[in-house]
Amino acid sequence: MKKLIFSIATALISFSALAQNALDAATPDSLIKTIVTDVMASVKADPEIQKGNIPRVVELVEKKIVPYTDMRRTTQLAMGRNWSKATPEQQNQLIIEFKNLLIRTYSGALSQLRDQTVQYKPLRSSPSDTDVIVRTVVIGKSDPIPLDYRLEKTNEGWRVYDVNIMGAWLIEAYRNQFTNQINQNGIDGLIKFLQERNAMLAGKK
Repeated sequence: MKKLIFSIATALISFSALAQNALDAATPDSLIKTIVTDVMASVKADPEIQKGNIPRVVELVEKKIVPYTDMRRTTQLAMGRNWSKATPEQQNQLIIEFKNLLIRTYSGALSQLRDQTVQYKPLRSSPSDTDVIVRTVVIGKSDPIPLDYRLEKTNEGWRVYDVNIMGAWLIEAYRNQFTNQINQNGIDGLIKFLQERNAMLAGKK
């Protein structure tokens, strides 16, 4: 579990770099490639983040990660068929609560980053593709960790909407949880579950 959270933290760092260097990347792999080193250096150079200052990390994520991810699509895919059953108001609530859950769950691991490096696999896509996977491997003191990014090309540029940690896509993992909650308590029940989970995580920080 620690390895999973640590890997997602590395993914978050890659996301955050998009905000700083969006103009440097004409392709999705160069977007990830160009940015990771600079952002990892920034995190390592920030003593507050290294101390585990969660509000500081959350601020970083809100400003430099969220604008370059497509949380609406992430939430919609995690909801599956149940997305169309939700009202527009419920959909907006779900997007907000899911975003907060991801931030609260994984932001603390950012402070643990030290000497990791990232290897990049050749991009298998054509220039006309609008949905691609950038495959990488995180190298650290433990076993290498496969970490893949799924990106979509939008009118605003490439946006990350899913990550694959050691063979498991983040959206698929949450889809099962969401489906179970909806089957038991409905969509409002899922919203309440997410709100309670976020409140609990916030109380621990």
